[in-house]
Amino acid sequence: MTSNPEQPLLLHQVQLLEAEGSELRRCDVLIQAGRLRAIGAEAAQQAEACGASLLEAKEWLLAPPLVDPHSELEDPATGSAETLASLERSALAAGYGTVALLPRATSWRDRPERLQGLVPLGRLQLLLWGSFSRGAGGAELAAHADQLAAGAIGLAEADQLPPLALLERGFTLAECGRAPLLLAPRDPSLSQGGFVREGVEALRAGWPTDPCISETLPLQSLLAMAQRHPARRLQLMNLSTAEGVALLRALPVEQRPEATVCWWHLLADSGSLDPIAEGWRVVPPLGTPNDRQALQQALADGVITAVAVHHQALDAEEQLLPLDQRKPGVAGHRCVLPGLWQELVVRRGWTAAQLWRVLCFAPARLLGLEPPCLSLGSDQWVLFDPHRPWIPADDHWGPLAANQPGAAGSLTGQVLASGLIPELQRWKASAA
Repeated sequence: MTSNPEQPLLLHQVQLLEAEGSELRRCDVLIQAGRLRAIGAEAAQQAEACGASLLEAKEWLLAPPLVDPHSELEDPATGSAETLASLERSALAAGYGTVALLPRATSWRDRPERLQGLVPLGRLQLLLWGSFSRGAGGAELAAHADQLAAGAIGLAEADQLPPLALLERGFTLAECGRAPLLLAPRDPSLSQGGFVREGVEALRAGWPTDPCISETLPLQSLLAMAQRHPARRLQLMNLSTAEGVALLRALPVEQRPEATVCWWHLLADSGSLDPIAEGWRVVPPLGTPNDRQALQQALADGVITAVAVHHQALDAEEQLLPLDQRKPGVAGHRCVLPGLWQELVVRRGWTAAQLWRVLCFAPARLLGLEPPCLSLGSDQWVLFDPHRPWIPADDHWGPLAANQPGAAGSLTGQVLASGLIPELQRWKASAA
């Protein structure tokens, strides 16, 4: 690729993943003005005719953009931790084409008028979840039908289960129809004030522990509610324990609700994370090594549907607070694909198609979207180099957030370019 985005580029023998259900194949691909112009033998012929630059791409992967089913953005206009502009820029540069935002905000997005006016500056597809209850207070239902009519993709709640009586009322009134209901199986009253799952590793480190029943008991309630109301489309947000996975596995496939897992729970656990590293303070809490293995296996088996970024940005001032006083969450889209490629593809033997299933195709279906695919004339593509080492601290495409796990070290694997952000040109260092 040249410094001019309009210059035609021939990716020679790139690894191509075109759509869900397809396998990797090597072929030439012609890109011009950020769009796919030709694939295969036709690409080589057109490249010669238009004088395209040739780039050896045998080790690279060309695939559809990723989809983030849920993240947070509290102050889109003037936030010190993150703004809509900074989130959009960093998500596109990380290979994402779609981000769905949960209703948590300075003004909780629980009314139709609060779902308006959030318009990306570039080509990111931004979707908004409506709110199940008013202000996530659990006291009264929000206007479900009005929010959906205003463009909400579904209804979500905070990081805990609303009262069962309110949940039953919302399911019975059924204003949501078949729109997804994204709910977290978590009861903070059972957490005992802990922020790491109970286990030998947490006890050795001296961390206050959160028992797994803070997830399994509300999960059992949600599963019972789903059986009572099979017409509702329940989705479980951020499953985090081996015990929770076991409850889902025990259900027949046709009765099993869709579920997401936060990417960080697939990479870190209380036995592998350094005591002073970023990433201990998350909700749901970081699990044990057994929890992490169970989540990975459930994702491979389809028991868990999709991987969410669940971006929760903190500013530098908040990040200085002690762990027990700090808001929970990890931030950053840019570490997700490199981290999961190394963990699941390199170490666990997944294929690229399997990884794209949980990062792209399945999240799209979870949001009610048609899964992305590569097609001629489209700018919906991402070029990824799985082998490229890079240092996040030197990358100016990152988010504003201060709580990015892994940002202080180095990573392997980076998005080189995307049709959705033509000015992104990381190919130079990789080609060198």
